[in-house]
Amino acid sequence: MRRLSFSIIGVIAAAAIAIGINLFADARLANVQLDLTQGHIYTLSAGTTQVLNDLKEPVTLRLFYSRQLGSTVPAYGTYADHVREMLNDYASRSRGKVKLEFYDPEPFSDTEDRAMAYGLQGVPLDQGGTQIYFGLAGTNLEDDERTIPFFQADRERFLEYDLTKLVYELSNPTRPIVGVMSSLPLDGDPRTLMMTQGRGPGGQPYASSVLLRQTNTVKTVPTDAQVIDPDIQVLLVAEARDLSPATLYAIDQFVMRGGKLMAMVDPWSEAMAGTPSPTGMPPADTHADLKQLFDAWGIEFDPTKVVGDLTGAWRVRAGSGEGGAQAVSYVAWFNIRDGINHDDPATADLRQVTVASSGSLSKAPNASIDFTPLLTSSDGSGILPVDEVKMPDPAKVLTTFKQQGGPRVIAARVHGVLKSAFQGPPALEGDQKRSADFPAYKAQTDGPANMVVVADSDILADRFWVRVADFFGQPTATPFSDNGPFVANLIGTLSGSDALIGLRSRGDTNRPFTLVAAIQADAETKFRQTQQALQAHLDETEKQLRTLRSGGADGDKANTDAVITPEQRAAIDAARQDVLDTRQKLRAVQLELNRDISTLADEMRIFTIVLVPAVLTIIAIFMGIIQRRRRARARS
Repeated sequence: MRRLSFSIIGVIAAAAIAIGINLFADARLANVQLDLTQGHIYTLSAGTTQVLNDLKEPVTLRLFYSRQLGSTVPAYGTYADHVREMLNDYASRSRGKVKLEFYDPEPFSDTEDRAMAYGLQGVPLDQGGTQIYFGLAGTNLEDDERTIPFFQADRERFLEYDLTKLVYELSNPTRPIVGVMSSLPLDGDPRTLMMTQGRGPGGQPYASSVLLRQTNTVKTVPTDAQVIDPDIQVLLVAEARDLSPATLYAIDQFVMRGGKLMAMVDPWSEAMAGTPSPTGMPPADTHADLKQLFDAWGIEFDPTKVVGDLTGAWRVRAGSGEGGAQAVSYVAWFNIRDGINHDDPATADLRQVTVASSGSLSKAPNASIDFTPLLTSSDGSGILPVDEVKMPDPAKVLTTFKQQGGPRVIAARVHGVLKSAFQGPPALEGDQKRSADFPAYKAQTDGPANMVVVADSDILADRFWVRVADFFGQPTATPFSDNGPFVANLIGTLSGSDALIGLRSRGDTNRPFTLVAAIQADAETKFRQTQQALQAHLDETEKQLRTLRSGGADGDKANTDAVITPEQRAAIDAARQDVLDTRQKLRAVQLELNRDISTLADEMRIFTIVLVPAVLTIIAIFMGIIQRRRRARARS
């Protein structure tokens, strides 16, 4: 009886301890997390932490989520839980500066009217026209508003970036000033818009330009500028063609005075080639370079050569005639994955960048600059003459392409003291006059200059990194490459604002079971080979069986009525048994297909159901033994 009482008291004490631990963990350890995922996709990045720590005034975030959406589409319910958890994490790390409000906008309610007033997008859930909402509205003390109209499932991997960008824009009204000099219609082409009457993506601003404007104040710099505005912190020169000596001098002196430069040159611009000229015809030459500046700064770029790479080459339809169009690898357009520098903060979290008809860069001999590659081709890349990509035949290009080793640098950081490419201001052309505030000439930088050079301007073009679609009347751009984040991240580091670095391309929460997939693929291969062999043997045996039963090869009625001899009966029985054995082997092979996967699943169940509790039990027994020994020592 006494032992029973002790046992009951022990069970009650254990339950009390368990409840106490849970209450303590909920009160004191709610914000303690252990992220063991590859890439730490559940850990807030340093940029998000910096934005939250730098908040000076409160920011209110209002999540409008229709519960009916989650009950109808469970995937969105899971996504909504992810959004809530991340918002709670933001609030807990902001030291009270981020305030959260959650709403369920039911049809025809005041809450729905409020969601519509913020500009959140209502989406019909059924044929009855019921509108559901899943968006976020943020405000600050000055009544500035920023919204995420609708959390789309295919942008879940960009969730942290979208949330942090919203908070950052509400808390940082002053943005870095970025100047853009380009011959490309980055902000849209009015002529194309007029021709298409605004229908479709044609003539719309580049998605990369839209992304850049989300976190920066962008000023357009004309391609004939004589002076770069001193307020500009970073100058993006992208596919700026036919620049005069005066404009080159302006860029040069901008760098000499400490300005940050991102130069995007190109041996052949696919975007420019697809842009009609004033005459309506595409240009015959679309290359752009900064040869005079690059020569003085120790950078080599050859505009007559294009990099080709079989690794990651795009599959395009080519050919015609009797054979019809076929898919071939076009080596001039390729995705870069392994060639991304993951040690640089701007490219650390990027997974893929797509380039098209790009050139290559290198450090000039005896140059004193630091030259750090950011994007490189694979070891199996090669060089193509630029003429082969102007009016390309992808099949012919593939046939003549030769791998020449690598890698070849397509984008790089340049750091070091630079000397001017000019001895002084160049002479002006025609009746041009210099402004009264024309800056004095500088022969070299006061300290190390920082710039980024890229041998491809097509990184900016939509066709090489986003798919534009219509989402209930709203154009949406879904990225398949990280070209836009590549440019925006680099501009961010050059401007000195690294708060959003690493947020634009976070890891995907949908992690594939690579081991299971490999086992399944291997088993599938073995299964198909064995199945084909057994099936062929089965077909042949059944054919022989039909022949024996008919009494001959022709199978006519005369043979069918013939008397079957004992030898034929034995042969028929043997063939029938062979058929049964072969079918049994086929069933066994089908069972073997998933055996390894089932074994792995059983091992995981044993680990989670048996092994973990067993380890905890052993630890508890060990601690109990130690406690008993301590008590025994105390008594003695």
